[in-house]
Amino acid sequence: MLILVRHAMPAHGPDTPARDWVLAPEGREAARELCSLLPTGARLVASSEPKAIGTVEPAGEVVQDPRFDEISRVEAYDDDFRTQRLAYVQGADHADWEARGEVVERFGAGVAEQLAAAGGQPLVIATHGMAMTLWLTATIGLDDPGAFWADLRFPDAQVVDLGAATVVRLGGFA
Repeated sequence: MLILVRHAMPAHGPDTPARDWVLAPEGREAARELCSLLPTGARLVASSEPKAIGTVEPAGEVVQDPRFDEISRVEAYDDDFRTQRLAYVQGADHADWEARGEVVERFGAGVAEQLAAAGGQPLVIATHGMAMTLWLTATIGLDDPGAFWADLRFPDAQVVDLGAATVVRLGGFA
């Protein structure tokens, strides 16, 4: 079983780079609720970003893997960020944003290695919305990557069946 988790709501602002954001108080509470639904004995992996680590940390020891980090980008902290991110996951190129193919390659390599390390146990990967969406689009063929990305919550948990090429929200998680 593979579960991809989008991190909980971070405390954010223009004075701290996005990759350094930690969870906001409401994000910590939502992370605890999400972790109560995760399978017992799962291998817990997170990107190297504090908001992803903090999202699954209530469930146990977390292995950090930077291949699950969000896309690297130069992005202004302003009201237009959602529009730019949506366009990116739908296929638009932005100067100074990591190439989608590179994201898919690193993320896929991480999934393959971590699935092997899980040894048949459930694998939970805490990551980020854009990276997750790009990998799922390339791997299982999301029909509408923009709609998938826009529907992701803070936090969210998606159960991925690689054999059936499906992804569904974790049952019991509102």
